[in-house]
Amino acid sequence: MKGRILIACVGNIFLGDDAFGVEVARRLSNEELPEHVVVKDFGIRSYDLAYALMENWDLSILVDAVSQGGEPGTVYVIEPDTTSIAKHEVSLDAHSMNPVSVIQLVHELGGGVGRMLVVGCEPATIDDNGQFGLSEPAQAAVAEAVTAIKDLVATNNRATAA
Repeated sequence: MKGRILIACVGNIFLGDDAFGVEVARRLSNEELPEHVVVKDFGIRSYDLAYALMENWDLSILVDAVSQGGEPGTVYVIEPDTTSIAKHEVSLDAHSMNPVSVIQLVHELGGGVGRMLVVGCEPATIDDNGQFGLSEPAQAAVAEAVTAIKDLVATNNRATAA
């Protein structure tokens, strides 16, 4: 049997490209995915994400805007070291989403994250002044991220079946 996969999409729709994960979740809702794959738009609900990550997932894929210094619209697949992240002090803001703090909270609550990958997009704009909608580079990257996520799901399925 294939392992369960959580695709956890995060972001704030009022902060420009920070809404990347939210848009990917919307696009994935129109895709045919295996029944053991759960796609969820967590928005900025960090506590909901923390509790969801504590479930027994074979793989969690976090989808978010990720600043890595590349060209806007660049899609990254990153495997963070969740064990080292968990060793830092927890600092959560209930009104925003900080994935690092969420991972720390999971460990503080006595849980574990398991294997996690991040599918992120280099933002062009993250605007604190209420910009609604993705920039052109981030919007163009949504399709690439959906393809990357579907490939990660297929790869995980093959590894789990072996």
